[in-house]
Amino acid sequence: MYLKDDLDKKKYKNIWVIAELDNNSLNSVTLELLGEANKLAKSIKCEIWCIVFGYNLEKIIDSLKKYKVDVVLVVDDPDLNYFIDELYSNVLIDLIKKYRPEIVLAPATCRGRSYIPRVATLIETGLTADCTKLTIDPDTGNLLQTRPAFGGNLIATVQTNNHRPQMATVRPYVMKKVLEDLNYKKRIINEKVNPTLKHNIKRVIEVVKDKKMRIKLTESHFIIAGGRGVKGKEGFEILKKLALLLGGAVGATRSAVDLGWIPYEHQIGQTGLTVQSKVYIACGISGQIQHLVGIQNCDCIIAINTDKEAPIMKIADIAIVGNLFEIIPEIIKELEKKYI
Repeated sequence: MYLKDDLDKKKYKNIWVIAELDNNSLNSVTLELLGEANKLAKSIKCEIWCIVFGYNLEKIIDSLKKYKVDVVLVVDDPDLNYFIDELYSNVLIDLIKKYRPEIVLAPATCRGRSYIPRVATLIETGLTADCTKLTIDPDTGNLLQTRPAFGGNLIATVQTNNHRPQMATVRPYVMKKVLEDLNYKKRIINEKVNPTLKHNIKRVIEVVKDKKMRIKLTESHFIIAGGRGVKGKEGFEILKKLALLLGGAVGATRSAVDLGWIPYEHQIGQTGLTVQSKVYIACGISGQIQHLVGIQNCDCIIAINTDKEAPIMKIADIAIVGNLFEIIPEIIKELEKKYI
């Protein structure tokens, strides 16, 4: 029990964004959360704090000087060099007890999903996971946290009325990144890890990186994705050829992955990746809500399907009624004439 005995909401203020680091640089989802925090802060007129855990963080602190952040709260400690869910939880809880933020936003990544629920449980507050939209209720000032529910068949909006802080994890590649503002003044607060927080937790002995080639779906401007209509592994080979010509990546629906036609790392949707490509070409994809959740922020959606009534045809910017096995080879042929 941490904050249950003191629920005076007036004592809680400011929006916290929990930074996530990749190879000692800011993960893009941190910038997305800062962008969203800036919008929320205008409604409740508060400061934006960015909370950074890690080791040798000078480069990170310097990079944050470019963005609209009021306070950068830094915990620089050798034991935070590797992610350990128990230690990260203990440190964050300690900081929340000391500074009492009103809202805590964290990435819905593997890391965020592993320790943020632990934090919310131990401080006895609510947590809404995998949010796709955040707003402030003009009447109550509460954070309205929107997320897909019941397998993506419903959209739920959740409030934390009686507890603080209000906590949410947010899906990557759903929100717009914070804009640079070199003139924005900020304070740096340095905190140390209480040695007692390190007792009786696991230690990382070695980190072995996966040497397999990563599918950079979340960074691709062009994505060519296939569903059941691709009809098998051979169909995905055609999509891969088009992706290669466009300098893009190949995505897939859950059904195509479940059938073993393509590995899981290509999966897009509620149980896969969320993408923000310039162009998204959906081939043989019906467009169930679970998949649409993952592509809703793509700039241009092109759908190729024999069924003109398929849900994806109704939300596509360009809907092509036809056989993908006739259309895609023709596109490939024209591209080869032009570029090869």
